Amino acid sequence: MSSNLPLPQLRAIASSFAILGNFLGAQPYGNGHINDTFAAIFDQGGVRVRYILQRINDRIFREPVKLVENIAHVTNHIRGKVEALGAPETSRRVLTLVQTWHGENYHQDSDGHIWRCYVFVEGARSYDIIETTDQAFQAAKAFGEFQRHLMDYSGPRLFETIPRFHHTPSRLENLKRAIEADVRNRASQVKAEIACALSMEPLAHSLLSLVERGEIPERITHNDTKLNNILLDDISGEGMCVLDLDTVMPGLSLYDFGDMVRTVTNPVAEDEPDASKVQVQVPMFQAIAKGYLEGTGGALLPAERERLVVAGKLLTYECGMRFLTDFLEGDHYFNIRRENHNLDRCRTQFALVRSLEENEERLMAFIQTLQ
Repeated sequence: MSSNLPLPQLRAIASSFAILGNFLGAQPYGNGHINDTFAAIFDQGGVRVRYILQRINDRIFREPVKLVENIAHVTNHIRGKVEALGAPETSRRVLTLVQTWHGENYHQDSDGHIWRCYVFVEGARSYDIIETTDQAFQAAKAFGEFQRHLMDYSGPRLFETIPRFHHTPSRLENLKRAIEADVRNRASQVKAEIACALSMEPLAHSLLSLVERGEIPERITHNDTKLNNILLDDISGEGMCVLDLDTVMPGLSLYDFGDMVRTVTNPVAEDEPDASKVQVQVPMFQAIAKGYLEGTGGALLPAERERLVVAGKLLTYECGMRFLTDFLEGDHYFNIRRENHNLDRCRTQFALVRSLEENEERLMAFIQTLQ
């Protein structure tokens, strides 16, 4: 898939959705790895209004229509919760799907690709690298509230958009198969990374064993809680809206917290070429732990709270394996913009796991102060 589409094609896509006004143009938007995203501008009575158009990557999400229906269920439920609480600016606190003129939540183009459209949330932005502990707190609180709002969801069971997405043992088996196949003859370049991944194999089973024993429950979770998936208000800094709902499905609360640890406690970009710069930022960890527990409002079980650091290690390890697997298989999953891009991503993840291990006792001591 390509984000370089001719303007007439984007105009035709935009005109399929129930948007009033005159189409003025559209440009690629954001830096997501998976879907093609555009900001479309309409003139509505002399006011320029933006919408987000996204072409869902059907190589990754094999049933995109079910994915969009998941999002409709989730956003409708959260909107009802937010409105019941009397929170202001509901349309900035939950994504709003724009339906087509035929009343569908998606449009299928002439090539068979599925598109969706959202109301653009103005006056807020996301951060690839969180700059302050208050930003970290606000983002984590928003993710916690997102999960808490969904704890009483009673609609149809959500579809698993990527089966076994955070099933870490499966990710490890995928890596082992990629090492053995070595389709691009790259394994010899990454012996140290392979050895590191295999040495951490016991970590892969650390949460699923708790599920098997009935110690932690299945919940509806976001499953991709990079903190650039939260919009923070430009003025107040408040966490406003959760983005990228493609992987919202049944999961574990610890998956969501763990991915926040992976994102926010790393002081450098996910693709930093120099992994020696990676060192867990303890104040940032403390901020997201405090924010997430406040956002979930005491709804987590003791067994979940006690594994927050383990969750950070696990999700960072898992993501590192995914980047390494994609590198070995020829970079077909994550978008890359340079040679060895996925390898750089892998190395930063594994470095962060090591740093979390070195600081685990200190981090757990802080969490205990929040109980």
